[in-house]
Amino acid sequence: MVDAETDRDPDLAVIEAGSRTLRTQAGPPRGDQVPRRPADPEVDKALREVEQELAGRWGETKLEPSVSRITALMDVLGEPQRAYPSIHITGTNGKTSTARMIEALLGAFELRTGRYTSPHVQSVTERISLDGAPIDAERFIATYRDVKPYVDMVDTAQEYRLSFFEVLTGMAYAAFADAPVDVAVVEVGMGGSWDATNVIDGSVAVVTPIDLDHTDRLGTTAAEIAGEKAGIIKQGATVILAQQPVDAAQVMLKRAVEVDATVAREGMEFGVASREVAVGGQLLTLRGLGGEYEEVFLPLHGAHQAHNAAVALAAVEAFFGIGAEHARTLDAETVRSAFASVVSPGRLEVVRRSPTVVLDAAHNPAGARAAAEGVTESFGFSRLVGVVGTSADKDVKAVLEAFEPIFTEIVVTQNSSHRAMDADELAAIAVEVFGDERVVVEPRLDDALEAAITLAEEEAEYSGAGVLVTGSVITVGEARLLLGRD
Repeated sequence: MVDAETDRDPDLAVIEAGSRTLRTQAGPPRGDQVPRRPADPEVDKALREVEQELAGRWGETKLEPSVSRITALMDVLGEPQRAYPSIHITGTNGKTSTARMIEALLGAFELRTGRYTSPHVQSVTERISLDGAPIDAERFIATYRDVKPYVDMVDTAQEYRLSFFEVLTGMAYAAFADAPVDVAVVEVGMGGSWDATNVIDGSVAVVTPIDLDHTDRLGTTAAEIAGEKAGIIKQGATVILAQQPVDAAQVMLKRAVEVDATVAREGMEFGVASREVAVGGQLLTLRGLGGEYEEVFLPLHGAHQAHNAAVALAAVEAFFGIGAEHARTLDAETVRSAFASVVSPGRLEVVRRSPTVVLDAAHNPAGARAAAEGVTESFGFSRLVGVVGTSADKDVKAVLEAFEPIFTEIVVTQNSSHRAMDADELAAIAVEVFGDERVVVEPRLDDALEAAITLAEEEAEYSGAGVLVTGSVITVGEARLLLGRD
């Protein structure tokens, strides 16, 4: 793992310049909690310097599986992660959306929140949020400068320097203590046991659906992966367990018994009682730990987001002691208001109309299947053109197979990351899945978007055709910039 490829933050200078044609067509950007570059040139310069220093460290694909370095950093920082209670989230898919829903619910009940999620869609500052919004560039820079002397101390004392992700984790925990927050909502980076975030003692441990991903690091079966992720379950915690493969659930339940944790299972103690597609999202009845919540509008698409909502609700109920100390529900109107405010950039996100362009950060087979089902259910396109750029270390063929039934044509491309699969290599796999006639190759992402939009507009299908951009968080982030969502 130590020798794995180093890369996370590509140089987006060319992408940020964008395509004038695409920007003009896209129209003005809407507010979406994805930060813009700082308007002040001096602040922007300082942020780029911080980004460059962070990028010089081990990236998120290069790991030495231990918490020794982050533990040392927390020690010299004075254990900031102990200053507030935490909700800790692991799983394979749905972590960020679930974290955003939990954050919205806690904020609606007038708690000051800190949220730490990864990876980011466009700006590294997205990863650390206070009160439901990413910290501004000035605060991000100040936090980095505050912790840097301590990071340097740890670097000199350890066999390996702190990684990109470890430094950001330390920054988040310090920022939350400094705010201060009432509760932190923390998403693991990868796995659980040895993830850098796992120096907190989450009173609530959330496990979103487990599937095969990062198999070279976490294991080749759902049970093995669950064994790593179960490491976030701490003594006496409450575990909110989404629907899982049987062998993964067994591992989680065994861990819960070992540490005397209480378990609430989706489909048993809580779940989705009903759902129907609505304009702009879906209307849900959620069964929480304390009772039912009817007419909950969620402005996100796909059955998977409804299940994420059920998990988020149960997590917040558990945090407030509902289902254990208290047999009651949360205030239903407050719950409805919170869910109605949720946004999750890059998750079946509509960024343009005529033709409709949807972005989804699906990067593994399970995520691709969920995205394909969500698009089919919510949009009903007469023709759907895919724009796909993936990382080379993913199960790319299985991802493409998930999208094959819904794509009329596929435009294969690549993002600017060094981890990106070469467009020609991706095209060869796509031809196996789609056949030669349905595959178009455009190595540049801006050209790929133009080609897909042109295909979607052909044959007088302008109003019923769409484009889905997917395959990687980085691909989606760069597409957002090109489409004017900066």
